[in-house]
Amino acid sequence: MDPLTIVLLLLLTIIVIYIIARGIIVIRPWEVGIYIRLGKFVGILRPGVHWVPPFISVVHHMDLRTQVVDVPRQDVITRDNSPVSVDAIVYFRVVDPRKAFFEVTDYRAAIIALAQTTLRSVIGDMELDEILYNRAALNAKLRKILDEATDKWGVRVETVEIREVEPSPRVKKAMEEQTSAERERRAAILRADGEKRAAILKAEGEKTAQILRAEGERMAKILRAEGERLATILRAQGEAQRLRILSLGAASLHSHALTAMSLETLKAMADGKATKIIVPFEVSRLVEALSAYIGKGVREPQIPQVDLEKLVKLIGEPEKILGKIPSYEELSVEVKKAIEEAKKRKPTPTELSREEKELLETLKKEEKT
Repeated sequence: MDPLTIVLLLLLTIIVIYIIARGIIVIRPWEVGIYIRLGKFVGILRPGVHWVPPFISVVHHMDLRTQVVDVPRQDVITRDNSPVSVDAIVYFRVVDPRKAFFEVTDYRAAIIALAQTTLRSVIGDMELDEILYNRAALNAKLRKILDEATDKWGVRVETVEIREVEPSPRVKKAMEEQTSAERERRAAILRADGEKRAAILKAEGEKTAQILRAEGERMAKILRAEGERLATILRAQGEAQRLRILSLGAASLHSHALTAMSLETLKAMADGKATKIIVPFEVSRLVEALSAYIGKGVREPQIPQVDLEKLVKLIGEPEKILGKIPSYEELSVEVKKAIEEAKKRKPTPTELSREEKELLETLKKEEKT
């Protein structure tokens, strides 16, 4: 074979191999290819190995994964005229490669520009407090607006996140002062609430103490009244016994004895540091009796002694008249028994005094309020 022919065949083989290799297109799993031949859209190349006629065909690779773009920081004036500096992050993915390629020149740059203008308009319609404390609602609103706008580009906006909202220095200083004032207000409320609770507990303690004191005073009055009643009964019994004894003993007294008793009575009345002038009702009879007793100047009529047996027959036996005189032990037992019964007895509400009833009604009204 002619050497020239061999060279031509070898050159032709190299050209064919080059043409075949030039037409091989590899589409990776996360992307698709936009196939254009002679300026006309032919179709979408899916992941895998494809061959297209070289020199007359163009394949543009398009990523289908979720992409992230950073919206540059910008200054925005809120509805309440508060300047803030804000930036955001947009997460999106291509869902229709044909629209993303033919409907917009550069969908990434278009999304960034659209996010900037949308962010400015949305924040301009909100107040600063709403932006700071309602970040989730702001993100949802931005995502909805961007998704509706990019739907004609074949792009779906998945998430929009406001990364940072920074108010101006003057606004930040005012916010710090507001926060400090709010904390001071809460502290004052907590202190007032504590004082209120302390006052309530103190009032309840005073109420309980007053009830206990009133109960104690009532029981003490009951016990004193019971003791005075028993003492009065015992004094009356003793006085009755004394009078009975005097009535029996006076039957056998002589006139001299009566005179001596009168002198003893005068002596007892004159005892003391105060000056006293005693004028008996029967002065002449007393002087006469004294002179007769001391000087024997006047002869007194002799009173015969009383016969005790005749006296007993006349008025009865002394034990029946005087009755049984209780001993000290019997009186002590009776007093102790009365005191124990007074302690055990629980007084009913009807036994309360008017002041105690008013006190209880006042305490009940305070508990209701």
